[in-house]
Amino acid sequence: MRTPMLLFLGISLFLNNSILLSQNTNLYAPESFISISEGEGGFNAVLEGGDRFSRDHDVVGDINNDGVLDLVVGARSDDDGETDAGAVYILFMNSDGTVSTHQKISMLEGGFNEILTEGNFFGYGVAGIGDYNDDSIPDIAVSAPTQSNNALYIIHLNRDGTVKNFVKNSNIIAQGLSAIGDLNEDGRIDLVACNPGSDDGGTDRGAINILFLNELSEIETSDVVTISSTNGGFGSGLENGDSFGGREVAMLGDIDNDGNKELAVGAFQSEGGKGAIWILSLSNDNYNVISKQKITEGIGGFTDNLDDEINPNGTSGAQFGHAMTSPGDLNSDGVPDLITGANQQDEGHAYILYLNTDKTVKTYTKISNTEGGFNLSLESEERFSRSISFIGDLRGDGSLAINIGGGAGGTGTLYILFLKPCEFSQEPGFNFWNGGTTLFSNWNHNTQTVTGPLSFEQCTVKAYETDAIYVTFKESDGRCICKANDAFLDESDELSSAFTNSCSNDNTLSITDLFKNNLIAYPIPTENHLRIVGLPSTLEFRKIEVVNITGKSFPIKNYTMINNETIEIDTQQLPKGVYFLNIYKNEKTFDSIKFIK
Repeated sequence: MRTPMLLFLGISLFLNNSILLSQNTNLYAPESFISISEGEGGFNAVLEGGDRFSRDHDVVGDINNDGVLDLVVGARSDDDGETDAGAVYILFMNSDGTVSTHQKISMLEGGFNEILTEGNFFGYGVAGIGDYNDDSIPDIAVSAPTQSNNALYIIHLNRDGTVKNFVKNSNIIAQGLSAIGDLNEDGRIDLVACNPGSDDGGTDRGAINILFLNELSEIETSDVVTISSTNGGFGSGLENGDSFGGREVAMLGDIDNDGNKELAVGAFQSEGGKGAIWILSLSNDNYNVISKQKITEGIGGFTDNLDDEINPNGTSGAQFGHAMTSPGDLNSDGVPDLITGANQQDEGHAYILYLNTDKTVKTYTKISNTEGGFNLSLESEERFSRSISFIGDLRGDGSLAINIGGGAGGTGTLYILFLKPCEFSQEPGFNFWNGGTTLFSNWNHNTQTVTGPLSFEQCTVKAYETDAIYVTFKESDGRCICKANDAFLDESDELSSAFTNSCSNDNTLSITDLFKNNLIAYPIPTENHLRIVGLPSTLEFRKIEVVNITGKSFPIKNYTMINNETIEIDTQQLPKGVYFLNIYKNEKTFDSIKFIK
């Protein structure tokens, strides 16, 4: 921990420079993950090798009305009734990401009452679609995309996850299925059916179909919008074998604020198998493409290297853009971001793409065995990120949950990754963290050079991975230096910026942390109340105030005396962040305690 002298130095610098600009940046940090497979994560179903559990998945809503969001997960090669007939599972979730109970829906279970044949692959695509039949229970869409069926099922559920009834829409190929919100504003969620094997315009160039359904859960065939090489205004750019459409698309909303929505679509076999993503701007009138931006290695701001080697399953390349979802704005810059993956790169890599308003990539971070801060232990060729969906705040605590499919051997595993909100509080002025223990650095002080410049988002991931409380960052050259809590603040003549990571365990102080005059504050982090222990019984306070890292003051008008040496202040109304509690003896003399909410 910092010594009292260094703490006072940091506070003095803060107060003396409070007129300078500073900022807090809100980001999401890796926290934990849950693996859901046979016998793991509370899931007690019996899976067989090749079932392809988690081939696709989506959040459905609160089916059983217990206050927790539930999931639908496809197992397109399940053998109930016939080989590879397929199945889906309704997972009734606990708020911690484990499974409470489940209900299987197949030819033999769940009240489906549909005759599926060998190789139907029911469950290849799944999507949560809200309440389609006005019974206050969320419903699901499921595809069976093989020639012997080619169907899209709208399944109306009972509270226990069994099938109340269903509507079969024939002649729909959906090797991927995504809910995109109510595009035409008719009160029903619309769907995109992905057909990467479409020969529209050339062999396996791929296509997507935007589907609108009526009050009877039937597709309005006259309103279907096809986007491909020859349809929907896409124009040039696709080549044979690109597999445009991928396995999922992601509705991003109006990124550039021009009144038209943007849709992200993968083409995972393009560039020799490296893969690509197209960000399409859709006309509000007919949902045709009015502009587009390609993102792949070296194009559209994406700079990571993607494999183009032959894979063990005979395909080629990393297959970037195979699956994707939009989690909203993860770096607080006002632009929605995109989560995608390259499931054939090593054991599989997921990417968070932070987007610009022009639909290019501002920067990216990676989630894999070695990066991202989740400490995953994925098997070789697991194909992590072959399917991706977004849950949202499953736990109800402000965190975000993201589903990512993987699993070696074809049985399948669903990973639920939790990201918690974090704040990087910038010290006013130009500063850096000096001395102390260096946990990560790409800056060589002797040669004055940077190895592998990092963006701010990439630098914060290094802070998460090393559990660093203090970060020095310089945008102009991409230097990133992560320090432990024994560093101290110093002025920078190189225009660097110093940040404090609110999610570091070093920032989670305890009752044993002593400050000036042996004051103790707890609990830290706090939620509703903060107690200060060790006050001289004869001390009379002139005032107590709370100051955040930007210098904004939050006067404390009332406090509660617990005993002669302890007071309690109310922190319920404070936003989450890093603060100093200042206890004034007179106009100029005060004691300070740093705390976190």
